Amino acid sequence: MTQEQDDKPKKVDYRLLRRLLRFLRPYRLHIVCAIILTLTASALGPLRPYLTRIAIDEHIAKNDMSGLMFFVVLIVGFLLLQGLMQYALSLLMTWVGQRVLLDIRNTLYRHVQSLALRYYDTTPVGRIVTRVTSDVEVLNELFSSGVVMMISDIMVIVWILYFMAQTSWKLTLLTIIVLPFLLIASFIFRAKVRRVYNLIRRQVARMNAFMNEFVTGISIVQLFRQERRMTDEFGAINREHREYQDRSILYYAVFFPVVELLSAVSLSIIVWYAFGNILSGEMTIGILIAFTQFTEMFFRPVRDLTEKYNTLQSSVVASERIFDLLDTDMKVKDTPNAVPFNGLQSGIRFQDVHFAYDGKTPVLKGVSFSVGKGETVAIVGATGAGKSSIINLLCRFYEFQQGDIMLDGQTIRSIDQHSLRAHIAVVLQDVFLFSRSIEDNISLGRPDISDEKVVEAAKALGAWDFINRLPSGMETNVRERGAVLSVGQKQLISFCRALATDPDILILDEATSSIDTETEQLIERSISTMLEGRTSIVIAHRLSTIQRADRIVVMHHGEVAEQGTHQELLALGGLYAKLYALQFDNTSSTTPTRQN
Repeated sequence: MTQEQDDKPKKVDYRLLRRLLRFLRPYRLHIVCAIILTLTASALGPLRPYLTRIAIDEHIAKNDMSGLMFFVVLIVGFLLLQGLMQYALSLLMTWVGQRVLLDIRNTLYRHVQSLALRYYDTTPVGRIVTRVTSDVEVLNELFSSGVVMMISDIMVIVWILYFMAQTSWKLTLLTIIVLPFLLIASFIFRAKVRRVYNLIRRQVARMNAFMNEFVTGISIVQLFRQERRMTDEFGAINREHREYQDRSILYYAVFFPVVELLSAVSLSIIVWYAFGNILSGEMTIGILIAFTQFTEMFFRPVRDLTEKYNTLQSSVVASERIFDLLDTDMKVKDTPNAVPFNGLQSGIRFQDVHFAYDGKTPVLKGVSFSVGKGETVAIVGATGAGKSSIINLLCRFYEFQQGDIMLDGQTIRSIDQHSLRAHIAVVLQDVFLFSRSIEDNISLGRPDISDEKVVEAAKALGAWDFINRLPSGMETNVRERGAVLSVGQKQLISFCRALATDPDILILDEATSSIDTETEQLIERSISTMLEGRTSIVIAHRLSTIQRADRIVVMHHGEVAEQGTHQELLALGGLYAKLYALQFDNTSSTTPTRQN
């Protein structure tokens, strides 16, 4: 089970927040409108207690009913206006927030697609899913209300202090005596919550990684009766997540009563001050009622600011993770002047290629061989000999350290990867099908592959018969990873997918090793048609399938041990001859070695 690497919460870097806010640039006009609404609405709330004091002291106390009605209508009007502004503000910021999240997710998804396979070799899938889904969702409140509402709360406090000072500056000073204690409580609360938010995000990523691994390997779990152990492991992760959530609830449960207590203390000071000063005439009933409302209003935005700050903290933690992914530059790069690949003209050549997945442990050591246009070259060898690594390098999934791979005399690094792969089709041993129709799995939605091409490929490879027997034919949904199809049927679909693209270069990476004998015979009857006129590289552990290859390259410990035709290699009596003897000696009880 993997665990997030960043166990300890990092110091908040507000440069990340500023970088995050750049996603708001396309919506500058909307943000300006939201700020104008915020500044206006924030003044209307504190204005009501100020008008209430005038209504009581200037009109109720003097029995001026006409003047009182004017202020009542004025207060109600301001209340309705504030409500309309808050509605418009909420609607506007939610609209902006959802579009910003859409932009961030699309940016992340495009970046994830551009990363080299080496990144996926070392990064749990659950962690990537968490970055693109959960971590982005954390930003929802920040963009929907967080930033603008923080400005609103600050302005509300400023307006409250202004109207309080206009009403009674002495009472204002007495009221804010408790403010230092409130700031201390907020500082402690923020520090505690920041750490627990980081731990919660880590646990969410761990749960996602665990669930992805568990669901992918569910057949193995059930086959070896590991349900109880896996349940215990998930339960441990889930309990730890719950403990962190409980801790955050505890912090909130302590902080908000402290705020209410300080608010009550402030209100008690007002009442104490009013007790002696109303009787002496230095203070009026209107001032008492107004300051009671001011006090209630004052502590509400302070409390909200603390919550919004926690939202900010959580968003900064999420943005650290998001930008950590966006800043990952694990890509196979073309040269700046890379040109499109328009199809193979003369051939492929590996020249003294050295390669290591981790940059240290060599997998290929000085590999050199060539494949002429229209030739079929087979690559054989024991498990770990480096056969599949050759394919990975030819498809530009990884970057080799030394040597070069030439296509038509041109280094592969100077060829645009996207156009190169458009001319290559690969059939793998481990077939991956999407939870879509058979037609979609063959064409992969490419506009240049018509329905007629899909049908032609299915008929050419003998897949048409079993497809027609399915309930919905070509429109049958194969479900996740092709669950409704047999192993052989899935392999046939992968062959159809490769043939439909009409590739210049065809690669078969142990493509028949998982197929039953009947299906293999069906494919072998059509495979000569599939290879005809194409440059083909075939990796196989069944040597019977590659005897007709123009050349066979024998790999051993990452090096080319032998090259030649089937008959030449048998006559040589070397490694290939030994492999052949192991598979076809009727007197031998040795099981044929499964290649990689």
